[in-house]
Amino acid sequence: MSRPARPSSPIESSPQAGSLPLWQLLSGCADAVAAVRQGQSLTDVLAARRPQERPGVQALSFAVLRRLGTAEALRKKLVPKAPQAWVDALLLSALALACGTEYNEHTLVDQAVEAAKRRARPASGMVNAVLRRFLRERGELLAGIEQDPVASFNHPAWWIKRLKQDWPDHWQAILMANQEQPPMTLRVNQRHHTVKAYRQQLIDAGILSADAGHEAQASGAPVVPADQPDPIVLAQGVPVNRLPGFEQGDVSVQDAAAQIAAPLLVHAGGRTLPAGARVLDACAAPGGKTAHLLELADLAVTALDADPQRLVRVNETLSRLGLSARTIAADASHPAGWWDGQAFDAILLDAPCSASGIVRRHPDVRWLRRESDISALARTQDAILDALWPLLKPGGHLLYCTCSVFKMEGQDRIDAFLQRTSDAQARPSPGHLLPVVEYLDPARHNRGDGFFYALLSKTT
Repeated sequence: MSRPARPSSPIESSPQAGSLPLWQLLSGCADAVAAVRQGQSLTDVLAARRPQERPGVQALSFAVLRRLGTAEALRKKLVPKAPQAWVDALLLSALALACGTEYNEHTLVDQAVEAAKRRARPASGMVNAVLRRFLRERGELLAGIEQDPVASFNHPAWWIKRLKQDWPDHWQAILMANQEQPPMTLRVNQRHHTVKAYRQQLIDAGILSADAGHEAQASGAPVVPADQPDPIVLAQGVPVNRLPGFEQGDVSVQDAAAQIAAPLLVHAGGRTLPAGARVLDACAAPGGKTAHLLELADLAVTALDADPQRLVRVNETLSRLGLSARTIAADASHPAGWWDGQAFDAILLDAPCSASGIVRRHPDVRWLRRESDISALARTQDAILDALWPLLKPGGHLLYCTCSVFKMEGQDRIDAFLQRTSDAQARPSPGHLLPVVEYLDPARHNRGDGFFYALLSKTT
């Protein structure tokens, strides 16, 4: 399975927002849950919904997918033989929501039955009976599944096992962090404004409180130049069209952990890349890091991505920000098909990965991935690293990163690469960043996504 698309993180809204009846949103949510269980990306499923339905269906789907393990365990106790796929998804959605506080439980049951009547009338009686039984026996049913790790942590068993192996002191904290609604994090375009000036615009617009501090300081970590500004973190997301100057390129939405990449590469080795330096951004879509590179310095950037459709997003992002780069739709692991023979001064490789570090923003990822994907992705990561290294000038730097918390996609890949590559040398870099406060140096206050960074230099 290839890496799921990483669009700008969707803004979560309250499941109760909007004017559509709850039964209609539940019906759409069941569509989405059924599609994810069949292997489809939630991003693609939501994109196909009507615009007026999308926010409400997304909010419900996010809530359900964060509790899908609990809901599946409950449904198996209540209905051992799974019903038809859509009816099953409706039951799972209602059970997941009934375990939360989004709705009055009796209203939820009533509206779930109404959704069943309109889409699968013969099953509506069963839906009613199952949900009312859950309300009557809630305590006993929940106690009966509390020893099931999938039901308790709402992640696949193999995922939990891998986290235990990789992070024996932090695996539970990672799983709990994955259940949180992430903040909206902004990157100010410093060609247009200082962070201080833009923060004041947000205050004036009523989006940020005047006493809001510098909530995220990932870009102030020791491995990144100290003069790089902090991201602006909004605890409550807003539509991008409410952000002052968004369409004019004043600001972009990008997680704090992802904002480390561009300054780390631009200032690698304690020297800023000179104007006109040739930089390759491999696997560039959707373009956030490409744009950040160009905001920081006047570079000749080549943005590469294997998916032509995703490359459209890169061009749209650059256009909004008033920036330009050469964009190429091609496979990074086969340079013969696209490289012009001129070596690059720096390379950013945001490699295809499991996306296990961005589960807060894409809760479907955990249910789409399979254990076998990790080793397959590791082989892909190795192949791209080996293919791109010869394209780097002696003395140049390559920054390898993945939005993964699995060591097989991070430090293990770099250790193996250094063993087989005599002219590669590791430089100071963040390594694995986990989305848990207690893991990190308190001075960094990173509540960003899970990421891995390794900076490599090519010896002369």
